[in-house]
Amino acid sequence: QVRLVESGGGLVQPGGSLTLSCAASGNIFSGNGMGWYRQAPGEQRELVAFITRGGITNYVDSVKGRFTISRDNAKNTMYLQMNSLKLEDTAVYYCNRFPRGPSWGQGTQVTVSS
Repeated sequence: QVRLVESGGGLVQPGGSLTLSCAASGNIFSGNGMGWYRQAPGEQRELVAFITRGGITNYVDSVKGRFTISRDNAKNTMYLQMNSLKLEDTAVYYCNRFPRGPSWGQGTQVTVSS
């Protein structure tokens, strides 16, 4: 059964921090790359960061140096540490395999506002 559950979003001021979590079912997580995606209002969903099963990471330029993706393979859980948040980081954040699979969770809303 496919299961992706994102959590940890919220309202934060510019410059603040949040840590997102993604609990994934084993058939999604095991042996796969995983990614964080986001979708801002009126925009297409975009890849923010991904991590391979071996721990290699990559980030979209706009979040490099501010976001850190990590995974705990024993817990089938992935994280996104977000620091120095900007207004333009406001979006619904989703996790999925990387490259993306067909199933999505409900996402978690991140709102950066003063």
